[in-house]
Amino acid sequence: MPALTLTLTDEAATARLGARLAAVLGPGDLVLLFGDLGAGKTTLARAVIEALTGEADAPSPTYTLVQVYDANAGWPLAHADLYRLDDEAELDELGLDEILEDGAALVEWPGHAPNWRPASRLEVRLTGGADEPRIAVLEGFETWEDRLDRLAG
Repeated sequence: MPALTLTLTDEAATARLGARLAAVLGPGDLVLLFGDLGAGKTTLARAVIEALTGEADAPSPTYTLVQVYDANAGWPLAHADLYRLDDEAELDELGLDEILEDGAALVEWPGHAPNWRPASRLEVRLTGGADEPRIAVLEGFETWEDRLDRLAG
């Protein structure tokens, strides 16, 4: 699996990565966002959402678990936060598999559903933040393998 490592010097760099990600995102695409609290998962997801929908300051789905938006291209975009998922079996109720049939999904805290890993996905691992640059390691699986170079910036 090819991987790409990027240094994100500030929040603006994270937002630029989100805009590049939005440019290559389409129906059937899944992006899994890994990282500790404050690593930039929500910042990156919000940048993608803003680029695809025009909606600035999208709310975090921490309590609702999933927010669904209409992308400008006419397909649904889900932003999910699995942090409060009590049991992986609850994943079915969130409808992410259904959204991926004709839309895309950004999923924070995917480690709370460790057995749910569709074959075609982009995994983004964020570290750092606060007073140090963020490091983003992007690993592409299946259809994402050929698109990683477009995310390099």
